[in-house]
Amino acid sequence: MTELTIDEKFEAEQKQADADHHKPTAGAMTGHIVSNHFLLNVKLHQLKWFIKGPNAENYKAVLNQTITENSAWYDKVADELLDEGELPPSTVKEYSDYAMIDEDGKNKYLNSEEMIQTIVDDFATDNMFVTRAIKLAENEDRPFMAQVLVQLLGFNNHQIRIYQALLGKSAKEGFEDDDDEDFD
Repeated sequence: MTELTIDEKFEAEQKQADADHHKPTAGAMTGHIVSNHFLLNVKLHQLKWFIKGPNAENYKAVLNQTITENSAWYDKVADELLDEGELPPSTVKEYSDYAMIDEDGKNKYLNSEEMIQTIVDDFATDNMFVTRAIKLAENEDRPFMAQVLVQLLGFNNHQIRIYQALLGKSAKEGFEDDDDEDFD
């Protein structure tokens, strides 16, 4: 039996990724999540570097904590994909293609409250993918993947509560109940 070349392996990976995105699987949905958390890490750094105002140092401390925890989740979720025999996105191009949160160089000019709101929005967007990936993992009989994703949902929800509090809001204030309508 002949071993595939590097080019053939990558071509097969790309074909599988394309197929998975036309008929979503837990692995494909979780690839979006890995990409979201990669991009979120970049965005958290951007905000930390450019946030201003009387509460800037307090915001930076919270952002630093989120950066640390988000980086751990990024690795944990990618490791879970590998444990399940899946290939997580691993290039900047793949992250850009699969991430569903917004990134913008203009964010550095937002006021602190607007910056913080983008983080709330990003975790809420990611939750749409996490909840869908949980359902897919359960349907595909992948209990360990579902378990990791449920824990990630808890982390995301905690971050939403923390950043909403910085904005003077309750955890769910401003959210509607039908957030994952796009997936039905």
